[in-house]
Amino acid sequence: MKLGLIGFFSASTGLLVDQTTKFAVIENAVPLAAGIKILPVFDLVFLRNDGVSFGMLGGVPWWGLAALALIICAFLVALILRSDSRVEAVAYGSIIGGALGNVTDRFRYQAVTDFLSFHIADFYWPAFNLADVFVVCGAAILVFETFRTSRRGQA
Repeated sequence: MKLGLIGFFSASTGLLVDQTTKFAVIENAVPLAAGIKILPVFDLVFLRNDGVSFGMLGGVPWWGLAALALIICAFLVALILRSDSRVEAVAYGSIIGGALGNVTDRFRYQAVTDFLSFHIADFYWPAFNLADVFVVCGAAILVFETFRTSRRGQA
């Protein structure tokens, strides 16, 4: 159960950080609508995305995407509870926290608030948010941990 608590703490932290940053963005939506250049390759913006990554599945009912995310979160909760690795528990929790951050947006606005915009010259990466960062980092940790433990088993 101790690892479960670590995973749930990770999820709660991810959700809190995501929603806090989105609140700040929404409170400053007017100046961010045009974008604020922070670095030559990074702007803060205010966008709403009704799809998933890169705007894929845009136009799918918001509640369908929210339901899918909640089903995946339930599966990940089960993985946290069965996990025997602190690293895996944190990774699963990070994914859950990020997913719940975006689900919260879908329930509140029927779309996800995105605000991080990276670009090189006129090539723009699709804007994203910290929930997306938590999901990607959690998944990357799981991949890294899988390779690390499999290599250790071969030695």
